Amino acid sequence: MTDTSDLDALAALHAKSFITPRPWSASELAGLLASEHTFLIAPDKRSMALGRVIVDEAELLTIAVAPEARGQGAGRKALRDYESEARERGAATSFLEVAADNHAAITLYHSEGYTESGRRKGYYTAPDGTKITALILTKPLKQA
Repeated sequence: MTDTSDLDALAALHAKSFITPRPWSASELAGLLASEHTFLIAPDKRSMALGRVIVDEAELLTIAVAPEARGQGAGRKALRDYESEARERGAATSFLEVAADNHAAITLYHSEGYTESGRRKGYYTAPDGTKITALILTKPLKQA
């Protein structure tokens, strides 16, 4: 699934994947996808990645994997497909923000060549009000 025909299902997937930052609604996803710079990768109903490319820089806006599909390569596939699409759109670099306490995601990103380039203290707010630092990770995208 790489079209936007089932935004409710994508929003439900996002809701199953996130508490912090809060999950995005179907209307928020639609708003993001209204931009010509934004693209959706949804290789199956178990994972999705939303990215955007402006000039030569790609941003991974979100990646979501259903809890029952974690540890099976679905997130890695979505990430790689995002990077491939970003390259096709002319991106030379990819960046993302990830909660400093999201160890599984950080492990995935590091294993795929992302490195920390900065931090945003207190960027995310947990449901209990706790502030969580965001790590900014970057990766050069070699053009094929």
